[in-house]
Amino acid sequence: MKDPEQWVFSEARRLVREVRDVRAPSLLLPSVLARVGLADSYWQLDSPLGPVYVTYNDAGVSGVHRARDRADFERDFRARTGRRAVRVEAPPVTLGRAVEERLQGGTYAGLEYDLRGLSEFERAVLLKALEIPRGEVRPYGWIAREIGRPKAVRAVGSALGHNPIPLLIPCHRVVRSDGTLGDYAFGAEAKRAILESEGAAPDVLESLARAGVRYLGDPRDGMYCLPTCAGLHLRQEQRFVPLRSDAAAVAAGYRPCHVCRPAALAS
Repeated sequence: MKDPEQWVFSEARRLVREVRDVRAPSLLLPSVLARVGLADSYWQLDSPLGPVYVTYNDAGVSGVHRARDRADFERDFRARTGRRAVRVEAPPVTLGRAVEERLQGGTYAGLEYDLRGLSEFERAVLLKALEIPRGEVRPYGWIAREIGRPKAVRAVGSALGHNPIPLLIPCHRVVRSDGTLGDYAFGAEAKRAILESEGAAPDVLESLARAGVRYLGDPRDGMYCLPTCAGLHLRQEQRFVPLRSDAAAVAAGYRPCHVCRPAALAS
């Protein structure tokens, strides 16, 4: 007779092999797949860009996606994540409200994000982008300085370009160091449309960029700011001083604003 302990281990190995060979997503109910972490749930949401698909799991929101239809979205999601996307009619009430509030400009603190699979650097970039207020923009170099990696400007751009949760993590609020809008995962026109809907006035931003203006100085308090800080670029009631560089601002006697922190761009 076989040793009982060896028989148990032998049977255990056999069962593991059999389970490993089973394609669980085709055999289990979608709700079970989502519960055990083999799938994400998703719903379709109206956004400034039209309908998008929002995925989530126990760790938080895992993605915001555009696709031609549900079938294309589900195939793309499976190819990119290795998980199945399971459709639900509506998300949990708290999650749905948090996402809607975020899209409308709120800073809902309870909204969590699933950033598994990203590097520590990529997570730092995306979490810093979350700090940019609605209606404002920051340059790639600002993010690089703020996270303590001032020379990693190109890497910041790459991390933002691979943001799995656009719109909710607002990579569209990050622009090139010269003030031009730059690229976006959903396309340049989509970026312009979102910034316009948020009140950032991309036409004004690009006009300032063409003129070489990187900052605006306020003679009243002696501060200089990034143009969108508190909507300075839209104010007509007072005269701001256009500044082309940190050096020009300092030479003119201006101090960096402590809110938008333009000194983060200083070399």
